[in-house]
Amino acid sequence: MEINIRQWIVSVMILGALLMGGCAQQDATSQPSNLPTEPPVTAQAPDAFSNLPRLEGKATVKMVIKGQNVLIEVDGTNAPITAGNFVDLVQRQVYDGVVFHRVVRDPQPFVAQGGDPQSKNPQADPQKFGTGGFIDPTTGQERSIPLEITPEGTPSPVYGSPLQSAGINQPPVLKHKRGAVAMARSQAPNSASAQFYFALSDLEFLDGNYAVFGEVIEGMDVVDGIQQGDRIDSAQVVEGLENLRSNGPS
Repeated sequence: MEINIRQWIVSVMILGALLMGGCAQQDATSQPSNLPTEPPVTAQAPDAFSNLPRLEGKATVKMVIKGQNVLIEVDGTNAPITAGNFVDLVQRQVYDGVVFHRVVRDPQPFVAQGGDPQSKNPQADPQKFGTGGFIDPTTGQERSIPLEITPEGTPSPVYGSPLQSAGINQPPVLKHKRGAVAMARSQAPNSASAQFYFALSDLEFLDGNYAVFGEVIEGMDVVDGIQQGDRIDSAQVVEGLENLRSNGPS
């Protein structure tokens, strides 16, 4: 019992201190909340997201970090918009040269977070890393994607709300196991843009609150070695690009 209490305290401390810088409008000192700020949107209303990329199936992304390869399997079956957004940003070379601006291993392994496009610029202020998102050149606005989580036993994702806040008790299909890849966001559920994180250990307390969209299938030792300030040399889609739909479902 003592171990469980200690783990809960550590989890709460880490969650309050870390999660998750996700978009430019975020207050950098804000903490996540399980209370939804927007009503959930179910998968029965896909037209609301028709302007967003989708991945219909799976894809593999090769990310090179400090000269070493990390292979990520991206799951568009269970997270089509989240996965599609990530693959689209890889194709746009958004992640080439960005920094892992937040790496937490103490008091226990937690996450390595990166993907802020601002961090490409070596002259940029590191204090602002964690507040930037992808600016869509076609709109001039930051692209935000909805929180997207598929519960076990359901055919479609739930959008716009953590599962518990939506009254759903089933666990998600895609869990925060060690090696999971998920989207960072601010308190607002639909505020994820470009920033993502690797789970450095099993993080069950995040399940149903943040959107996992893939997992490391090769190179976890490289991920374990990421230090704050390390850059992504490059990222490219090596398999499954044909599953990307740039403007929503065909």
